[in-house]
Amino acid sequence: MPGADIDEKARIGDGTTVWHLAQVRENAVVGTRCNIGRGAYVGPGVRIGDNSKLQNYALVYEPAELGDGVFIGPAAVLTNDEFPRAVTPDGVLKTGEDWTAVGVVIGDGASIGARAVCVAPVRIGRWALVAAGAVVTTDVPDFALVVGVPARRVRWVGRAGVPLEPDGDGDFVCPKTGARYVETDGVLAEK
Repeated sequence: MPGADIDEKARIGDGTTVWHLAQVRENAVVGTRCNIGRGAYVGPGVRIGDNSKLQNYALVYEPAELGDGVFIGPAAVLTNDEFPRAVTPDGVLKTGEDWTAVGVVIGDGASIGARAVCVAPVRIGRWALVAAGAVVTTDVPDFALVVGVPARRVRWVGRAGVPLEPDGDGDFVCPKTGARYVETDGVLAEK
């Protein structure tokens, strides 16, 4: 952790590594066995679950909440301002009192690809996969694979992150693990 900027009011869990030039702000809570990459930013009051990874230069702005086992790819951004402006309508530099932060919430096991942007407020479901470079502007369901600008669902993925193969009647199977899933009314669930 030498070379990292960790506020004294931040809580860092056991076994977590915070690399050089990373910044973890006041009242942030980082779980156990996490990896915060070089140059990553964790905003004030952000919550990160256990076994999560923020790759180099990932930016996680408050009030984001990340579940357990979440992956944030290199240079990915979780925003926090619905209507960003540097100044008020009168041209005065904005302060913290001039806006209300909104957050990105990410479910357990989800992954955000390199240089993807999640525009708050959005929720990324459990085990979802946001492709590299995607721009997420709406909620992403559990197990969804989303791509593009704006991001849209193109497939389902399982816990292994591999696209699922259809197996008839709304059923899907993971080609890597053999795990089975069922889709009902546009929602995917484990069998």
